[in-house]
Amino acid sequence: MPGKKNPSLKDPELYEELREDGASKQKAARISNAAAKKGRSAVGRKGGKSGDYEDWTVPQLKAKAKEIGLTGYSAKKKSELISALRNS
Repeated sequence: MPGKKNPSLKDPELYEELREDGASKQKAARISNAAAKKGRSAVGRKGGKSGDYEDWTVPQLKAKAKEIGLTGYSAKKKSELISALRNS
């Protein structure tokens, strides 16, 4: 994204840092926009409430995939769903 301006990104600097660390475009945009809205420290404290994906059932994982807008999740195995959710 160097040289391009994306008006939907509220914190482009954080977005670029997350992309360099290997986050997907969708995940980096979601985190950077949340950080711009609530503050970076508030977003940093946010995690840890839903438990490990390994403890979730396949229907719960599919519901989460649907909720965040992933596609092609219906035929995936549990391990594939977990990987897709972590990398989204």
